[in-house]
Amino acid sequence: MEKSKRKTVLITGTSSGFGKLTAIQCASLGHQVFATMRDTSGRNFEKARELANYPNIQVLEVEVTDYESVNKAISTLIQESGKIDVLINNAGIYPTGITETFTDEEVKKVLDINLVGTWRTMKAVLPQMRKQGEGLIVNLSSLSGRFSAPFMAIYSASKFALEGLTEGLHYETRPLGIDIVTVQPGPFPTEIFGKIMTGSESKVLDGYGELSKIPDQMGKGLQEMFNALQPNPQMVADAILDLINLPKGQRPLRTVVSVVGSQYTESANRHVKEQYDHFMAAFGMKELLA
Repeated sequence: MEKSKRKTVLITGTSSGFGKLTAIQCASLGHQVFATMRDTSGRNFEKARELANYPNIQVLEVEVTDYESVNKAISTLIQESGKIDVLINNAGIYPTGITETFTDEEVKKVLDINLVGTWRTMKAVLPQMRKQGEGLIVNLSSLSGRFSAPFMAIYSASKFALEGLTEGLHYETRPLGIDIVTVQPGPFPTEIFGKIMTGSESKVLDGYGELSKIPDQMGKGLQEMFNALQPNPQMVADAILDLINLPKGQRPLRTVVSVVGSQYTESANRHVKEQYDHFMAAFGMKELLA
């Protein structure tokens, strides 16, 4: 790859799933990748070592809930590379189950990772991107960031908030040459389904009767879908690479990637965009849509 086309890419949550696949894909194309994950000297030691063995990948320890950890990693990256072209916010947590079983602290944990953690990394890279006059931030949302399904309300709440944060910033930073966008994946067979977070107040389940069995039934149905359709998580990594390759200012705010439900989400996105344009015009901000 020509040096002028080589980008410096920071990706959070690269121990598995979309983050790992995207890191490998970017590096294989010649981009300089800083792959971040938690606990690189402990439980993720082997995963960190595996990624670090790829050419063009450097692994950094980052805890997205820790302001100092995030800023230390960004400072290291900029000192070594002198720039940050792309930030991919993939780190996340997946809570499901009867919503009432989640405690205040558990809900705060989800929001701290899925929403505030993303904000921390964006705030850390924006000064450098503004200085450069360009940059791309890709926030991993979900189809559940558009539709909130029963028994996924806490997860959807975090992704709805992420959609709102990204949508406003998309138009706020685009005049500065910075594109902030979301990718909305559907369900894919990644390791996140082996790390499902459930609420700890199990005594609540007694009051839900047969309804309390539905989350497990949903899980079985999801596995049947995976077996039948075999959705490939690489689709998400490919979609992110497509966004990286687009010229600045031409990247869509939302990109749907799914083998099921994509048509409903894309339709909803179109209708919201139509009304959003009217909203912006009504409040005197039509020029920011250009």
